[in-house]
Amino acid sequence: MFAGPDGRQIAYHFTPGSGPVVVFLGGFKSDMEGSKALFLEEWAKARGQAYLRFDYSGHGQSSEAFTDGCIGDWAADAEALIRAKAPGAKVLVGSSMGGWISLLLSKRLEGIVGLVNIAAAPDFTEDGFWAGFSDSQRRAVMEEGYFDVPSEYGDPYRITRRLIEDGRNHLVLRSPLVLPFPVRGLQGTEDSSVSTQTALRLLDHAQCADMTLTLKTGADHSFSAPDCLPLITAAIEDVLRHDAGS
Repeated sequence: MFAGPDGRQIAYHFTPGSGPVVVFLGGFKSDMEGSKALFLEEWAKARGQAYLRFDYSGHGQSSEAFTDGCIGDWAADAEALIRAKAPGAKVLVGSSMGGWISLLLSKRLEGIVGLVNIAAAPDFTEDGFWAGFSDSQRRAVMEEGYFDVPSEYGDPYRITRRLIEDGRNHLVLRSPLVLPFPVRGLQGTEDSSVSTQTALRLLDHAQCADMTLTLKTGADHSFSAPDCLPLITAAIEDVLRHDAGS
């Protein structure tokens, strides 16, 4: 366990190896035991690459309750852990919400040599949940403190007033977003959680000299099918080659 901000205990696994450290940033209500996180760990071990996976507070094996957390907390968890365990060169790999957090960290951390984002979901609390809520659902969030949204992955997502209000303090698509390193985006065309339009909006908005977006026909939001996982490692290897050649 890592002692994170405000006493939060952050569970993590670090695979030693050569740098840059590849850091996996998971999604909303996911954890570091997911298929992508573990696939990347096996890939890292096979090539001798340093690799870090972890659980935000309220996720997986870390402390705190999920419903007490927010984007600001989870970005702070990631920032503190990465500063401590990957202080040098690093490649951030963000999945869904992890893509949003990777963009926040790009403004805070030194040593980032590239980003790989999988179904990145920047600003999803505002542009996804809040924008999609009816007036009655919005009232429930503001007056009762939460609204439960059905999830295709299991239990409903409890969307809290704190999550919505804090999210507004961390939006990245409303102001300049400078990414001074290679960025590789991956997006499934059958993703029912993050639209292709979101991926294109990020591509258009970011100020980046070397940014690509790969659309995978038929892939869903998990991007964990056998023909999807190798696309993630290929994107990471592409970024690493650019770093080695710089």
